[in-house]
Amino acid sequence: MNNQKQQKPTLTGQRFKTRKRDEKERFDPTQFQESIVQGLNQTGTDLEAVAKFLDSSGAKLDYRRYAETLFDILVAGGMLAPGGALSDDMTRTNFCLFTAQEDVKTMKAYAQVFNKLIRRYKYLEKGFEEEIKKLLLFLKGFSESERNKLAMLAGILLANGSLPASILSSLFNDNLVKEGVSPAFAVKLFKSWINEKDINSVAASLRKVGMDNRLMELFPVNKRSHEHFSKYFTDAGLKELSDFARNQQSLGARKELQKELQEQMSQGVSFKEIIAYGKEEMKKSSISEQLMIGIMWTSVMSSVEWNKKEELVTEQAIKHLKQHSPLLKAFSTQGLSELTLLLRVQEYCYDNIHFMKAFQKIVLLLYKVDVLSEEAVLKWYTEAHLAKGKSVFLEQMKKFVEWLKNAEEESESEEETD
Repeated sequence: MNNQKQQKPTLTGQRFKTRKRDEKERFDPTQFQESIVQGLNQTGTDLEAVAKFLDSSGAKLDYRRYAETLFDILVAGGMLAPGGALSDDMTRTNFCLFTAQEDVKTMKAYAQVFNKLIRRYKYLEKGFEEEIKKLLLFLKGFSESERNKLAMLAGILLANGSLPASILSSLFNDNLVKEGVSPAFAVKLFKSWINEKDINSVAASLRKVGMDNRLMELFPVNKRSHEHFSKYFTDAGLKELSDFARNQQSLGARKELQKELQEQMSQGVSFKEIIAYGKEEMKKSSISEQLMIGIMWTSVMSSVEWNKKEELVTEQAIKHLKQHSPLLKAFSTQGLSELTLLLRVQEYCYDNIHFMKAFQKIVLLLYKVDVLSEEAVLKWYTEAHLAKGKSVFLEQMKKFVEWLKNAEEESESEEETD
């Protein structure tokens, strides 16, 4: 019986049909488009009703799958073909952004429709951002009025945080730049944005995504000068944007200068040569002595690897600053420059915790080597100090300031006796 061949087990059971919901649906936006167009035709120009229709339709229609179709219809009235033209074979509606009135009030109302839709269906956020980037690439295919409305809407949505400033990267497209479409669109967009928020808020949003130094790319290479940028946007009524770009240029130049000075120090270039280079750059880039002393302080303090132990870093700092004091002295010939240096020292010691106890010793050293005057120290102590670490630093400086005041009084009484 053992020698008999054993029968292999067989699998038995019922085969289930694939559930319909598990089958991959074919991408077919026709029915979706017809439903949206029909709803928009019924709600017409009543944007409150449009928002309610879109809110309720999300439960029945596949917004996630057909997000691009949805946004195309809301903006242009139907599905867009590559380049920005409406697809001929699709149903359209005359109730959309591009057919609306070209005024701020209407554009704000449309912004509310998009805000409500994206708040209700959070998954549409990324799709909407991609849609705007696509629409910006299609600008040449739109009429001037359509571009203006899109620019106003984008400005409002950038201001309220519904869109990130990274969408502006589409405006750097070569064809749009070459034909002057990008800067013209940017004028409308920034006017709308600044009208909702101030230039500081706009600047912060641009910095957040690294767009603050890229605005020059709105122009062709042969026109990418700060003079051209400034004239173009100032003439268009956006002087604050021109000023912002100029400040960015100045900031970039200062960073480069600080980097170069730091490199020269690490390479052992003589102080005489470093001072000559610094003064030449001040003239060339119209940098004031107050700005220059701040740059020089940062360069001096960045040119060394600091000890992590608090008890050792003070000694190291005093030695380093004593050696480099001629560089600081050369750019603190005015009372305001001395005060600027004191504030930079205070800020540095506060931001770098190992230096908190070193502040008084650094100031005392700079006083002894004639970088700081007693007038600057007294002014800083009585009225010009920063809030950062104020109580700690004022306490550290108390005895030295008392000594300075007594020395001043003694000097005055000697003069009276004479």
